[in-house]
Amino acid sequence: MKTFCCVVLLLASRALAQDNELLRHWDYDKGAPLNVKQAGIEERDGVTIHDITFSTPVGDRGAAVGPNGGVVPAYLVVPSGKGPFPAVIYGHWCMPGSEKKNRTEFLEEALVLAHSGVLSLLPDHVMVHPGFVEDNTPMNEKRIAVELQQSANLRRGADLLLARKDVDPKHIAYVGHSCDATAGGFLSGIDKRFKAFVLMAGDLSDEVDKTTKEFQEYRQKVGPEKLDAFMNKFAWMDAGKYVNHAAPAAMFLQYATDEPFLSSDTAKRYFEIVSEPKKLKIYEAPHALNAEATRDRIAFLAEQLSFKRPETAAIAAIRTLVQPPWPKAPQ
Repeated sequence: MKTFCCVVLLLASRALAQDNELLRHWDYDKGAPLNVKQAGIEERDGVTIHDITFSTPVGDRGAAVGPNGGVVPAYLVVPSGKGPFPAVIYGHWCMPGSEKKNRTEFLEEALVLAHSGVLSLLPDHVMVHPGFVEDNTPMNEKRIAVELQQSANLRRGADLLLARKDVDPKHIAYVGHSCDATAGGFLSGIDKRFKAFVLMAGDLSDEVDKTTKEFQEYRQKVGPEKLDAFMNKFAWMDAGKYVNHAAPAAMFLQYATDEPFLSSDTAKRYFEIVSEPKKLKIYEAPHALNAEATRDRIAFLAEQLSFKRPETAAIAAIRTLVQPPWPKAPQ
């Protein structure tokens, strides 16, 4: 019995060491000043929208994320009253051709939630910051730097919320769509300050992706040996290594049927590796998802963050995100 216990403890210590080895890649300067600055303010029916920027550490990723990588533009949507309020950080999609490829994607939703006493932070993704130049060449390390910086930016957003006296620190959630759903996948296993996550139509596991026809075709196109070497070097950049450690946070995965890459089967396999408690729903919709997904997302947030669900009419008034045509893959 004593030997068995020693083995269990040894395995547990090794697992913890492995987790710490993963987590060290995502370190950022938690003590750096936030330098919150306000560029504008707007009142809408008792809700205040602050147009702000805050500072985020860049470190050696500066060249990859552009000259303004250390300053994050965001909307801070604040309900009337003194709080403390539950809070949500919203991460927008990165869909080419969308006019909502920025912090405005979830602004209408955040305004509706504000009338139920929810405070929201809506930051711009690294890729839409001024001066950012996207590099779409295969296997480039700039993409790694962007993902690391986006994670730091979102965690700085949590720092900002928790520095406010009107935020309830035990009731903070994250909602991310597409590129920012993947960012949320990493975040779920890295940062334990979140009570719940909604991840919408995002890539959540390299290991699952490797089994798909699309990945195998891509692997042959770019060169199997080169791709395998790149993925082995950055094996810690697999969101699947983090979503299985999201507990005790609750996870809600939302996926679509009309997708060129993320099939329903792939979504179900992502769901298998996500830690409990969790739920999955697949919608008859494109990558932009639909009004039903919005209703379900708000209901989930209301349950997890303990606020009164907004009126049905207010939720129905949130405009459905427009789905642009997918860009053609380079030949």
